[in-house]
Amino acid sequence: MFDGMKSPGRNDECWCGSGKKYKKCHLNLDERLQELYEQGEEVPHRSLLKTAADIEGIKKSAAINIGVLDYVAEHIKAGVNTAEIDKWIYDYTVEHGGTPADLNFEGYPNSVCTSINEVVCHGIPSEDDVLKEGDIVNVDCSTILDGYFSDSSRMFMIGEVDEEKQKLVRVTKEALEAGLAAVKPWGHLGDVGAAVSAHAHANGFSVVEEFGGHGIGLEFHEDPFVSHVAEAGTGPVLVPGMCFTIEPMINAGEHDIDMSDPNGWTIRTADGKPSAQWEVQLVVTDDGYELLSW
Repeated sequence: MFDGMKSPGRNDECWCGSGKKYKKCHLNLDERLQELYEQGEEVPHRSLLKTAADIEGIKKSAAINIGVLDYVAEHIKAGVNTAEIDKWIYDYTVEHGGTPADLNFEGYPNSVCTSINEVVCHGIPSEDDVLKEGDIVNVDCSTILDGYFSDSSRMFMIGEVDEEKQKLVRVTKEALEAGLAAVKPWGHLGDVGAAVSAHAHANGFSVVEEFGGHGIGLEFHEDPFVSHVAEAGTGPVLVPGMCFTIEPMINAGEHDIDMSDPNGWTIRTADGKPSAQWEVQLVVTDDGYELLSW
């Protein structure tokens, strides 16, 4: 087969572990993938396709991730510092049996990323970062439960926020929703990025190019990379069972970013204008997609 994995006989147990005969499970899908590959399409390795059991495991992980962001939504306000948010994330996740995936990932020191105003992503929580009236902040957290990974983020507006920031937060969420609407089985991943960037640009904003979404489920970051500036009809074929995030980072000004922070993590807009991000995790299904974490 195209990906080097061996395929079982028609009456043997399917490679996915479902317990079903191959001919009753993945045979037809595998034949379609092979045909697309031979036509020159980019198709995902079958090891990246999540089984029904995988999806159930991811959903249990996501229940914690969703719950902790709901908790943040209930408690975040002016006067809270981002180190407090980090403690909320850690305590809630652990109390519910999970592990914060961010903590110690490639040396990252905290359980969450808190990105305020001009911070595009990877803002490190600190007692010195006290939220104030008029701020916008992205809270991005990920959970491991029983070996399954979930990931999502939300924007929060603190108190009275000016119209430009309000529009940025709203349009970023709309762009994410446009990307979701473009997820069609047997379409292309580039359709997602094209929809995201079209909506952002139509509203006068720019899209960060260097960072994007990613495959996730059995690992924190898997293939494919999900560009939010891709061209329609390009990239991997969207195959049922693919699980990934859509997480556009949209800037009020230019798309250029500043990666010079000495902490090695925090990314800012180069022009100092605000940035916003929303993130969801989904799985491609036979008739569209299913949201797993938000």
